Amino acid sequence: MTSRKTCCRAACAWVRTLVLVSVLVLGLSMAGCGDDVPGTTTTDPAAASASTTEAVESTVPAGGSSDLVLASTTSTQDSGLFDALIPAFESAYPHYTVKVVAVGSGEALKLGETGDADVLLVHSPASEKTFMENGYGMERKAVMYNDFVIVGPADDPARVRDMSSAPEALATIASAGGLFFSRADDSGTHNKEKALWKTADIEPSGEWYQSTGQGMGETLTIADQKGGYTLSDRATFLTKKTALGLEILVEGDEALFNQYHVIIAKNGRNQQGARDFMDWIVSDAVQQEIIAPFGKDVFGSSLFVPNAGQVE
Repeated sequence: MTSRKTCCRAACAWVRTLVLVSVLVLGLSMAGCGDDVPGTTTTDPAAASASTTEAVESTVPAGGSSDLVLASTTSTQDSGLFDALIPAFESAYPHYTVKVVAVGSGEALKLGETGDADVLLVHSPASEKTFMENGYGMERKAVMYNDFVIVGPADDPARVRDMSSAPEALATIASAGGLFFSRADDSGTHNKEKALWKTADIEPSGEWYQSTGQGMGETLTIADQKGGYTLSDRATFLTKKTALGLEILVEGDEALFNQYHVIIAKNGRNQQGARDFMDWIVSDAVQQEIIAPFGKDVFGSSLFVPNAGQVE
């Protein structure tokens, strides 16, 4: 009997201990479930940090990158247009950081071929069509236009002022032996210049015809310093005009039309970003609110005329 009572007391003590442990465990579990109770919150710093990172990454489109490389002609850079466009795009798409490479259109197209640029904003239509035909571009859309002008010294030694034909003006400069400075960089401006010389049936050469190998701003400076002529897009010339002694001598010829296109590079690393930029820059809001008024406050007229969807 004594042995049986001892065993019972031991068993009861063991049961009481088990119950106590169970109650403690249940209490701790309920405390840990406080997140599910209305009006209570708990914060795990490590978990919060991971959640924030996950949320930021989710804003970048699948297969996309936060860096977007935009290769463009120097005219869009030198005119200051990118100072208006890029901050606005990055504000609309804060998960992208745009890296602008301002070169001639020919070099920009090469960067698109090699995949070193995601999206292009260029103005060399013939070269652009070849780029698309060779399969380097996914899509090409018109964005805006302005025009080219022939500029030169105020005293105009070749006497081309107010000529209506740009090719005839170039022929006159050549005949007079007037200094002419060519960008010679396969840019859209250089390609336009070559087309005008071809129309004039002239192969320019000699001491009067000099190559700068520079962008539009630098070429204008050199022409000014040397008292020569050059072909420029209107936007860059007007932007630089106050520092130059050059004047617009020939303008208005249809042959001087200057169209800009945006192209998604097929080999680009950030095709989603390129697509977003294309859709954004041809949108009505950007066309009418950023591009259309650009330059009006300073020059009295727009430096670029938006024409998305109006031409090929």
